[in-house]
Amino acid sequence: QVQVVESGGGSVQPGGSLRLSCAASGSDFVITGMGWFRQAPGKVRELVATTSRSDGINYGDSVKGRFTISRDNGENTIILQMNVLKAEDTAVYYCNARGYNSINLRVFDYWGQGTQVTVSS
Repeated sequence: QVQVVESGGGSVQPGGSLRLSCAASGSDFVITGMGWFRQAPGKVRELVATTSRSDGINYGDSVKGRFTISRDNGENTIILQMNVLKAEDTAVYYCNARGYNSINLRVFDYWGQGTQVTVSS
């Protein structure tokens, strides 16, 4: 079993910055990719940013140039630095971790519970 725990988030004015963290923990697992997705009220969940061994780093079009994802491989932790935040960035942000069990090689895809980001004046 792998636990995915997010931290950070909160409220900020337009133009401000926030930092989200996500840590994957457990035993006997290998992480192959982690990322952030978000879901605003009445909208589908969308890609924010992902990082993986096979595909490198990818960003959603709406956040390119403003958000930066980084990963601490040794700790299975990712950071999302969000700058120049806009009202349309308001959403629940979910962390995703993908990988496989190192004992039985079963693949997994886990989600965190989500953290609210609100951008408002």
